[in-house]
Amino acid sequence: MGSEDKTTAITKNAKPQRGDGPHEGRVMQVERSDFTDLVPEGRAPVQGMDGFDPCYSDIVDYIVRCTHKIWDERDVGLIYTHYTHNIVLYTPLANVYNREAVVRDTIQRLASLPERHGMATHVVWNGDDKDGFYTSHLVTGSGRYTQNGQYGPANGRPFVSRTIADCMIHRNKIYREWVVSDQMAIIRQLGIDPVPYAEKIAAAKLAQGLTQLDIGEVGLMLGQYPPAEEANLDIANNDIERTTLSWLHDVFNRKMFGRIRDVYAPTVMYHGPLMKELYGTASVTHQTLGLVASMPDAVFAPQHICSTPCIEGGTKVAVRWVMEGHHLGYGALESLGDPTGKHIRLMGMSHYHYKNGRIVDEWTVYDELSMLVQIKLAQMADKASATAEAAE
Repeated sequence: MGSEDKTTAITKNAKPQRGDGPHEGRVMQVERSDFTDLVPEGRAPVQGMDGFDPCYSDIVDYIVRCTHKIWDERDVGLIYTHYTHNIVLYTPLANVYNREAVVRDTIQRLASLPERHGMATHVVWNGDDKDGFYTSHLVTGSGRYTQNGQYGPANGRPFVSRTIADCMIHRNKIYREWVVSDQMAIIRQLGIDPVPYAEKIAAAKLAQGLTQLDIGEVGLMLGQYPPAEEANLDIANNDIERTTLSWLHDVFNRKMFGRIRDVYAPTVMYHGPLMKELYGTASVTHQTLGLVASMPDAVFAPQHICSTPCIEGGTKVAVRWVMEGHHLGYGALESLGDPTGKHIRLMGMSHYHYKNGRIVDEWTVYDELSMLVQIKLAQMADKASATAEAAE
């Protein structure tokens, strides 16, 4: 992927165009733009878009417009021209390894939620059209459950949830994608009991021969040594990304929760799972400590980081991460119930807005439902193994 220096140059130095709405000839930013400004007609390219359909003037235009066409205009067939045949799509509950499966799953979701609309909240990106782009796209979805489907009998209840989709894109086609959708937020708003719902999913996976394997230590510590003093910064592209990786390591791996007071502004707003809206460093600290409390031996491992200057001032940083550990305690993950000791792998994504060196907004998405399914699957596998042993 391209460096941050290229990103900054493209964003700030492109020549203004007349009739370009709020963008002034630069790569689009979502925050202050109405939807009609994000899908302009006949806009000239403002960055290299070699190999992309001519309707796309920049990479933000691409990801917002094609997502809207597929999900809101129901042009699902665009997946054939916007995904490679061997796309690998990672989600908290399952992985997809071909384009036809993406088409099928998209149709299934649209059938269950015919009134859902997804609104682009912001896009953080890096790269270029030669080496490929990486986008991290936060979407706020809303609708009603009006068609019998994956959630059972339709009840007409409304919902709002957040999703972040990270995409690797080259010449108009997405070839890797990571999607974290807050399914627990949806089922709670629909009035569905999450425990039997998770058990139903787990039973289906067990019937397919899937089980949850626990390999023991998760890598936070080597033997009896403490966590590493310094974060691994290999994936960072610039200073603000290195700073982000460093404090994330301090907080989640070294358990130095007091660092949150140094990094976050006193007036920070936290937009979290289950549509939580929290304010102030004390609330962020408690939420973070609560997540770790449920998985106290978990290792926090960032997978990707990118950043873009923000039209609102400052910089937005996107981090895709994995936490892997055991359900050993009580904490923020209340739906998991009493500690089970079961192995959990949590995929999450966070967007941070820095201004004047501190975080003023955080958006974090992970799916508590996926963790509950993992625990139920492990328990079912244990029961099936015990039954098989007793029968011998």
